Order: sequence, then structure tokens, then C-alpha cells
Amino acid sequence: MATFRFGQHIIKASAVFLQTELSFALVNRKPVVPGHVLVCPLRQVERFRDLRPDEVADLFKTTQMVADVVEKHFQGTSLTISIQDGPEAGQTVKHVHVHVLPRRAGDFQRNDSIYDELQKHDKEDEDNPAKWRTEEEMGREAADLRKLFS
Repeated sequence: MATFRFGQHIIKASAVFLQTELSFALVNRKPVVPGHVLVCPLRQVERFRDLRPDEVADLFKTTQMVADVVEKHFQGTSLTISIQDGPEAGQTVKHVHVHVLPRRAGDFQRNDSIYDELQKHDKEDEDNPAKWRTEEEMGREAADLRKLFS
């Protein structure tokens, strides 16, 4: 089975639901909200400034396409799209990635709490894989999303 590099992690192809010429999209092992997915460049690049212009264009085109699909699929009414670029911005995986989170009215008591959750979601229980979704759960979600792009 093919794999993808995501910073210090190896991602199985079963978790990836879309691949373009220069980017890929994957389900999240610890989603902040249902449908929280990631879009990444295929080339391992730590900081946004280090992407080539063609990679930036593909990353954002892919993010736009993914965002439209996940918002509809997960019955969202809005989206939070975020890049944490560098450790002081909350980046824990040393690979550029765009968080795409379908949003609904009232999903957080205080709307901007989503950013607090993004800041800590990878740090909490990092050494406790029991808190992560199983490969099977991630594979099922990715398979469902993959169908929406074919």
C-alpha cells in the first residue's frame, strides 16, 4: 500500500481521499469537529514561505475544492480554514498543512474557541494513541469522501 509523508508521520493511503498533481487531502486522526480534514503539499515543506508558486496554487485550489465538499457532506453552514505556520503559531507537524473544518451555528459556545482547540488538539494525548481514531474509522471516512471526488 502506498504511503505519504506528513512531517514526522507516515500516512497510509487509506486515510487519503484526494490527490492532485502537487497536493493531497487526508482525514484527521483527532478531528476537532466532524469533517475536520487536512490538505498538504506532496513535497515535504515545513513552512508556507518555502512552497513554490505552483505548489501554493495547487494547495489552495485543492483546499477550495475539499472545503466545498466537506462543508456539504458534513452539513456545515460555514468553514474555518487555517494554517498554523511555525511552532509559535501552533504547528506541531513540520509539514505545511491546511485545516478545513466544517462549522455549524452553536458548535462552540464561543465561536473563536475553535482556534484554542486547534492549538491544543495535536498536543493533547500525543503519546496516547488510544485517544486517536482507528485506522479503520479513518479509512471508512476517507472512502466515503473519495467517492465524492470521482
